[in-house]
Amino acid sequence: MKKETGKSAKDYVHLRIMNLAKEKILDESKSVSEIAYELGFKYPQHFTRMSKNSMGVSPTEYRSVN
Repeated sequence: MKKETGKSAKDYVHLRIMNLAKEKILDESKSVSEIAYELGFKYPQHFTRMSKNSMGVSPTEYRSVN
């Protein structure tokens, strides 16, 4: 994986999850918690933390800006 993409498998999976999350966050009919569970997170707090690390903002902040 690293040879092909330059990223570790873990980094690649996180990137794909966050790309899906960006699309889902814009759908305001679902709560951030519902989105977190759909994406396979056991706890919504983990999703929020990963979002902050990846996008620089929380899912709620991302939703309000976009």
